Amino acid sequence: MKILSKDGQGIQQLFNRGAHFRRRNIEQKVGKIIEDVRLNGDEAVLRYTKQFDRVKLTPKNLRVGECEISAGFQSITSDFIEDLKIVINNVSHFYKRQVQKPCRVKDEEGILLKENIVPLESVGIYIPAGTAPLVSSVYMTVIPAKMAGVKRIVIMTPPDSNGHINPHILAVANLLKVNEIYKVGGAQAIAALALGTKTIPRVDKIIGPGNMYVTEAKRQVFGYVDIDMLAGPSELAIIATRYSNINFIIADLESQIEHLGGMAVLVTTHKQLLKQLREKVPGSYGICAKNIDEAIDIVNRIAPEHLEIMTNNPGSVAKKIIHAGAIFLGEYSPTALGDYAAGPSHVLPTMGSARFFSGLGGSDFTKKSHIISYSKRALEKVRGPIEKIAMLEGLKKHAEAVKARFI
Repeated sequence: MKILSKDGQGIQQLFNRGAHFRRRNIEQKVGKIIEDVRLNGDEAVLRYTKQFDRVKLTPKNLRVGECEISAGFQSITSDFIEDLKIVINNVSHFYKRQVQKPCRVKDEEGILLKENIVPLESVGIYIPAGTAPLVSSVYMTVIPAKMAGVKRIVIMTPPDSNGHINPHILAVANLLKVNEIYKVGGAQAIAALALGTKTIPRVDKIIGPGNMYVTEAKRQVFGYVDIDMLAGPSELAIIATRYSNINFIIADLESQIEHLGGMAVLVTTHKQLLKQLREKVPGSYGICAKNIDEAIDIVNRIAPEHLEIMTNNPGSVAKKIIHAGAIFLGEYSPTALGDYAAGPSHVLPTMGSARFFSGLGGSDFTKKSHIISYSKRALEKVRGPIEKIAMLEGLKKHAEAVKARFI
């Protein structure tokens, strides 16, 4: 563990880590891939699949067939299916409660203001499968989309060297009744989802984690489509005191460093704890705070993806946390619980973006339309302000559009 000074350069880099996330050479490479897919569609997608995934596909077998999905389902154990049902039920139960209700304003003057909340028509979900298939990301993204009412859900995931998709990913998708799955990964998958090809129809929004090329591709296609967020490597911060269980702390820090490029930080009021951990958990960081309020301030400045609060009264500490993607209270709520089984999605803001982004929710799969209805009497009451402001802005015809209703 590397101990950081509260006033040193190391902790400032931690606070400002999001500012160094973009890399110029990656931006250029990804930009070329996106433009290639825009111009050449399937041909470009297949060429990059051969180049990066080392597998030769054709337009006909880009999409996973029903037989492949069935075969994948049959190749996994019944125990795994039962485990899946438990976690799927937990996630579904949480997102059922997130269904939004539209607001409505009506008065006696003849004013009616409403908003329509409608689900997005189509969503593309990227599931990494490089070093290991992220099976949990399937149900952590598909379920909130389903609960919001999205009709068309598309999964993009890279094939293995034999041109197959991991059977566990197929099994989860099958259980959730998602049958539009394409064997495409990387920036080319994001480009295809955003722009569309002959084989892959475009979507309205792209969801899901990925490497720096996938993230950069999401950034560049934003505007053609919506995206969930720009996610970087996984992160964990822990607030601990002299009463915290050191073995739990070590286990959770080590689990975070398991992620490629993962960030693990311990913020504690107990100097002795840092001394005990100095030679343990390499790759992690330790920061000593003079009291719990300073520890809270440090964590809010870090704005971590995951925050574990291992104190005597974690609930009172959590009330003062304003910047964190997900907060885990107490020693029996490890980050792994949220990663796999608790209920809320594990798609969370990283790189300090918890200051302004939220974890994936039902509202991410909906959009709103405002409905405005005024009677003549109600319009007359705001006629003056409308006409004056319109003229002030040099938009004479706007003012005349209101005047025309009273001639």
